[in-house]
Amino acid sequence: MAEQHAPEAIHEEASTDTGLPVPRRGSGERRCGWCRRVLPQQGSVGRPRQYCGQACRQRAYEQRAATAKAGLSGDVVLVTRTELDGLQDRLYQLRCALEDVQTLLSERPTKAELERSLADLVRSTGRLDRLWVSERRAG
Repeated sequence: MAEQHAPEAIHEEASTDTGLPVPRRGSGERRCGWCRRVLPQQGSVGRPRQYCGQACRQRAYEQRAATAKAGLSGDVVLVTRTELDGLQDRLYQLRCALEDVQTLLSERPTKAELERSLADLVRSTGRLDRLWVSERRAG
């Protein structure tokens, strides 16, 4: 079932007053505050949706209640040690790829070498552009 590792507390970089992450890159697409699915476009009337359905709204409420009961602030995110280690590994790979590109640029590379190095850099980023470590699972 679930991992038996103790969770680590990580603070999110930015959030709105509702506790939802701030959308990046001005994409304009809104995501569910729980499962992170893209929410359907909404008309200009009424309050913007925060959740894709009642189940996600309920899970978010349960999380807020448990967080408050544990005495944690609303911007704390819990991840397993395994997830944190995986993220740190990916960040290290990204740093190494950036250093490789920097070194290559100081050596007057050929176009093919530069393309290969930049492709490695893009590959090393994986899905690091996401604020969350992994998607939440309902239930």
